[in-house]
Amino acid sequence: MLYIDGTWQSAESGDTFLVRNPATGETIGEVASAAERDTERAIAAAQAAFPQWAKLTAKERYGYLKRVAEILRGRTEQLAEVITREMGKPLAEAKGEIGLAIDYLDWYGEEAKRIYGDTIPASAPDKRIIVTRQPIGVVGAITPWNFPIAMITRKLAPALAAGCTVVLKPASATPLTAIEVFKAIDEAGVPKGVANLVHGKPAATVGPMMNSPIVRKITFTGSTEIGKELYRQAADTLKKVSLELGGHAPFIVFADADLERAAAGAIASKFRNAGQTCVCTNRIYVQQEVVEPFSRIMAEKMKQLKVGNGLEAGVNIGPLINRQALEKAREHVEDAVQKGATIICGGHVLDSGEFANGYFFAPTVLAHATHEMKIAREETFGPVAPIFSFSTEEEAIRLANDTAYGLASYVFTRDGSRMFRVAEALEYGIVGINDPMPTVAQAPFGGVKESGIGREGGKYGIEDYLEYKFLSFQLEM
Repeated sequence: MLYIDGTWQSAESGDTFLVRNPATGETIGEVASAAERDTERAIAAAQAAFPQWAKLTAKERYGYLKRVAEILRGRTEQLAEVITREMGKPLAEAKGEIGLAIDYLDWYGEEAKRIYGDTIPASAPDKRIIVTRQPIGVVGAITPWNFPIAMITRKLAPALAAGCTVVLKPASATPLTAIEVFKAIDEAGVPKGVANLVHGKPAATVGPMMNSPIVRKITFTGSTEIGKELYRQAADTLKKVSLELGGHAPFIVFADADLERAAAGAIASKFRNAGQTCVCTNRIYVQQEVVEPFSRIMAEKMKQLKVGNGLEAGVNIGPLINRQALEKAREHVEDAVQKGATIICGGHVLDSGEFANGYFFAPTVLAHATHEMKIAREETFGPVAPIFSFSTEEEAIRLANDTAYGLASYVFTRDGSRMFRVAEALEYGIVGINDPMPTVAQAPFGGVKESGIGREGGKYGIEDYLEYKFLSFQLEM
């Protein structure tokens, strides 16, 4: 169902699409596929709701977000199962994602109370200058499938806290999670039209958002290719744009690092969500003198990982989202081996027995990776970890920065001075220093170069939903 103007509705055309479990291939849902007219009605509803929502006090908007968070918190077990069945990640990871999603609602509910303005010293005695901040208006939000609940609340929460209204288009692979979020929004009593849900083909959902002069901001998480196209389209109506795009994260291990901790960190970063995260490790750079012991430790730890249906107990790695993702992982491994890489473990599709109907790829570590390989240039978005070697700090920085992307990066060292030198030299929006999991609700998330524009999270994440207004007063003296 679509959620438009506070009511659940079928698509005007009656069209639907199926949702399948990537671990089993079974159909788990049938969802309305919006027509252009449905999206246009959602935009109109958001526009009609905007004036009253913007006029609410920050405390009132906080109350609504708090109620949504409480409802979701009480449904963690149910929601986790929906996420796992819909996109494959293990239940423990799904529960962790739900916790982060709730953190965004809690954080931005409070942050609504801290949208401050300024008074500015005037240049004449009979003038006073005040700067206020007001919500930008109707927001079009487009979210990905790999974090189907956290990415929704990371956009909805700051937008609603700022006083904006929203039309959300979730990924077609994971609409069921979005529906559960909007059930909570409905039950929390959020006024009709403030938050609207449309899902289906991009031409019928994203297209009307981009063409509409009513939609004043687009926030998108997804591939760099699509992000660039949305950026071009936004120019026609001069929409404000936030883009959280692709990554190609380096993971640098210096010889003085705690190798056990570094290997555990590399696995946590690389293989979370089966390697399907925009901040996951893509290139592991290890200083020459410790490449062999690091690779050995990592291989030993990899043996403890269990691949399977995320609903099963003890599973660490679930399926990839679809066959295209599976083939890309296979292609990257085959290309690397042809160009001299050695498979330490994994390296193949799992397609028999319990894996027969899903999209499973064995967790893979490649030794002797070089920059001539596809895996050095392209984001794999799968459970494949190539290990490169380097000799000096300067070389590590140069190799790490040798990419068009600049989202997340990681450094493992026990040298305090090196921590700062390397972190400052890396051309990335996020640097995890001995920390493979840096994402939190209260800190800014986003990248540089072709990894995007803008930030989500923390006090910075609400900025893109606000406009500055300059008030100049001429006084009678």
